[in-house]
Amino acid sequence: MSRIEKEQDIVLLVDDSPESLGFLTTALEDAGVTLLVARSGEAALNIVQRVTPDVVLMDAIMPGLDGFETSRRMKAMAPLAHVPIIFMTGLTETEHIVHALESGGVDYLSKPIHVDELRARIRVHLANARRAQSARIALDAAGRHLLALAADGALLWSTPQANRLLARWGLDAERQDQLADGFAAWRLAAGERAQPGAGFDLAAGNGQALQFAYLGMVGGDEYLFRLGPAQGEGQEEMLRQAFGLTQRESEVLLWIAHGKSNRDIGDILGLSPRTVNKHLEQVYTKLGVENRASAAIKAIQSFQAPFEL
Repeated sequence: MSRIEKEQDIVLLVDDSPESLGFLTTALEDAGVTLLVARSGEAALNIVQRVTPDVVLMDAIMPGLDGFETSRRMKAMAPLAHVPIIFMTGLTETEHIVHALESGGVDYLSKPIHVDELRARIRVHLANARRAQSARIALDAAGRHLLALAADGALLWSTPQANRLLARWGLDAERQDQLADGFAAWRLAAGERAQPGAGFDLAAGNGQALQFAYLGMVGGDEYLFRLGPAQGEGQEEMLRQAFGLTQRESEVLLWIAHGKSNRDIGDILGLSPRTVNKHLEQVYTKLGVENRASAAIKAIQSFQAPFEL
């Protein structure tokens, strides 16, 4: 198969060597792609600010801004987060390969480049990137509050719903260090065998908190989380505001929503069963319900309300 993946794929070739550029330009144009050429890291960064390529072929060693730093800067740009970067270099030591992968590369080709191998690897990485992007688009369309973090806590991608939540709750781009620190602490405590359902809470700028519930790994290097309101004071405040409850009434309702019996609630809050019942009577009246099951349903629905944006 001479074609790469589909007609008009855009390949950005970054290399300072005229010999390599001439050889690879011919090979790639014969494969039916639209080719963009940059002879330096700086030139490549200028190009990607105007055009988003489907794949980047990156020379590792260049004067000025080398390929490793260029790759890192590209991966810090949201439109390029899903774009595969394939390194090309004569360096073959393990440390150089590791450096390339840690800089955001998905693959590594040693020079001299074999055309058939290059085309095959481009096809594979384009297909993988498109599958991952399609999955993310599907998640966006489903209205899920999901995000993925890298091993260092950097935000790799998030659904539009998650973006709005992060902004609404005060966790905007300027406070990403707080998110990275919370994630790092969770990873340290959870170890390498983190279980789905676990996660961490993070205080937001409005005095409330978000819960990051761990769902699992995506592609072997992305930690997937679902956003939700953190349990505790944040939820109590939501209940008070939603239904005009007193602090004690909101505490009782919160534990009702968590499936606790009146006796359990009394033990937790240091109240007698009679006092719990009295608070519940007021809760039922203010919520316009007749039993604990209906009260629990209304409470749970109120927790979801901030997410229906």
